[in-house]
Amino acid sequence: MRAWVAGVAAGALLVVSTDAWALTKLTPKEIQDAFFNGEAFTASTPSNIKFKMVFTSDGKVTREPVSRAAGMKGEGTWKLSKDGFCTAWKGSKATCFTLVNVEENKWSVVRGAATVATWSKDK
Repeated sequence: MRAWVAGVAAGALLVVSTDAWALTKLTPKEIQDAFFNGEAFTASTPSNIKFKMVFTSDGKVTREPVSRAAGMKGEGTWKLSKDGFCTAWKGSKATCFTLVNVEENKWSVVRGAATVATWSKDK
């Protein structure tokens, strides 16, 4: 019972923290306008591997590792979905995500309950 109460308290703290940061889920249109316009931005994995990403208006996407030591180049396609967007990298099935603004010029790419990448733009 004590562990359950601690879990509830931690969950309440998370809700307060989330509200304090004013996290905002972007609409598919906002994602397209901000990112799928041919301009490069940085994507970082949870293990801090960084890529230069470019989503073009014709539905294509490329990624290039920022460092030669980590990551692989890739290309694929993108499309908007009801709640966000989906990507299909060459040789893989499509996977869909939502995008959440976490602070100025920083967004979390979310699949289910997990953050799978962070996107950022130079100011």
